[in-house]
Amino acid sequence: MTDSAQTGGQPEPIATATLGTGGPRVGVQGLGCMGMSNAYGPTDEREARATLEHALDLGVTLFDTADIYGFGRNEEFLAPFLRVHRDRVVLATKFAIARREDDPSYQEIRNDRGYIRQSIEGSLRRLGVDHVDLYYMHRRNLDVPIEETVGAMAELVAEGKVRHLGLSEVSGGELRAAAAVHPIAAVQSEWSLFSRDVEENVVAAARELGVAFVPYSPLGRGFLTGAFTQAETELSADDWRRTQPRFTGENAAANAALLAPVRRIAEERGVSLAQVAMAWVQQRAEVHGLTVVPIPGTRRRGRLAENTAATRLRLTAEELARLEPIAGRVAGGRYADMGFTSAGRE
Repeated sequence: MTDSAQTGGQPEPIATATLGTGGPRVGVQGLGCMGMSNAYGPTDEREARATLEHALDLGVTLFDTADIYGFGRNEEFLAPFLRVHRDRVVLATKFAIARREDDPSYQEIRNDRGYIRQSIEGSLRRLGVDHVDLYYMHRRNLDVPIEETVGAMAELVAEGKVRHLGLSEVSGGELRAAAAVHPIAAVQSEWSLFSRDVEENVVAAARELGVAFVPYSPLGRGFLTGAFTQAETELSADDWRRTQPRFTGENAAANAALLAPVRRIAEERGVSLAQVAMAWVQQRAEVHGLTVVPIPGTRRRGRLAENTAATRLRLTAEELARLEPIAGRVAGGRYADMGFTSAGRE
């Protein structure tokens, strides 16, 4: 399959892959929907809705959201699209992060059975569906045994409210413990040229267990595309990235310099920085021997086409070697509070 392959004036749909053993078949690249109504500044709603439609044309079938994105508004945003295309969409949403819209400082991670049941009912209502195809534990509360959490999630499968289970930001040991309770279709974490801590343990566990890996933020929240270099001065006041260590101050300047080999490869190949970064993530499937389905977020059709075209771009061994050192030189953590992730539990 090549970039120039056309079908009825449209690029050929992207290839497909299976999420986990017995899981759903999806395009090898999904779509992260968070930014369509949350976190990344003002949104053109008409263009965002057109992007959802275009995703299906390009073979993107995994659509990812969470109950916390916009305090449920992202799920509500997807509802009209799902009413029309439910049979073509593999729908993923998440639970576990409890926040209060009237108190920005409040945050709690909930993995208990009662909260899980409350969360799925809320998500089904907002999404306007009778089941979710892939239901993730968004974050881990270390005080609740993961076996207990997955057991409660498994009850939702038995009741038909959820088809498959997923976990986000877990360690390799936690993934193994969870899979002993119920099959896990996918594990989700940040994985990109800037973020490779998952390769220490959880990637190997996923391969061993037949679990698909779903990298979020494969473009480093846009930083790897060269779209911005200093969040504090270039992004809108309500853009969440202005609070993140990698994108501000001296860290941002140091990290922008790390894009030099990405830029050179892009120039040599006649592609964008985003496509080089996406191709690197897509090729993790071959490098590590497991299914990898990244979910770059975008709200524009042009960016979507650019991202999906990267599924057909193959980087050479020499190009991969030039990109190899980048992650080890990144300044700043993925989040201001790294206790929010699996980092350190690997």
